[in-house]
Amino acid sequence: MKGFVYGTFSVFVLMACLCLAAPEPAIIPGPRDWTLDVTFEHPQQIVVLTEKGKSLRFWYTIVTLTNKSGRDVDFFPNCDLMTDTFHILPAGKSTPTGVFEGIKRRHLRKYPFLEALDKAGNKMLEGEDNAKDIAVIWPDFDEKVKNIKVFISGLSNETAAIDHPVEKDGEGKAVKVYLRKTLELNYSVSGDAVLRSDSRLSYKGKRWIMR
Repeated sequence: MKGFVYGTFSVFVLMACLCLAAPEPAIIPGPRDWTLDVTFEHPQQIVVLTEKGKSLRFWYTIVTLTNKSGRDVDFFPNCDLMTDTFHILPAGKSTPTGVFEGIKRRHLRKYPFLEALDKAGNKMLEGEDNAKDIAVIWPDFDEKVKNIKVFISGLSNETAAIDHPVEKDGEGKAVKVYLRKTLELNYSVSGDAVLRSDSRLSYKGKRWIMR
């Protein structure tokens, strides 16, 4: 157990080092750079019952993406939820099919063409008529969590390379780490941990980072 804790802590220390060394996204994009327009719903909960009658809780957000770059672009998203208790939850991990179906029914009026993240395809066609509404889903997180961050990458083709703070190649040179322009959403978590359904998220802001 100690090894797991120390290993997890080491991962977060390394991430902190990379974040400190990471460049900022360009203020003025290059001529070939693009970034999708994005709007989003704040994360909320949904509870589903398994075939065995067990309740499973999930969190999800709905993002609306529009490509106004003037051309069709490749779309390979990656969405993580990171807690202040040293856990990173990838979107879609251990998510039963019924979870998305429940979300789709809940938001049918506002998002009649809602898509699951893993079914959204790998192309974003240009134009407002081709906007996508996508549900991004995570399993429930630790009741002790007080703050979370949501990271959504794949919304831009802007990248950067930095030197890894530890790893070296065969010639003793620092291994390159490639970062992508990523949308970061910040929330604080409040409510009684025992009454999980009463947990509330307070929006603390967003920013674009290289991650």
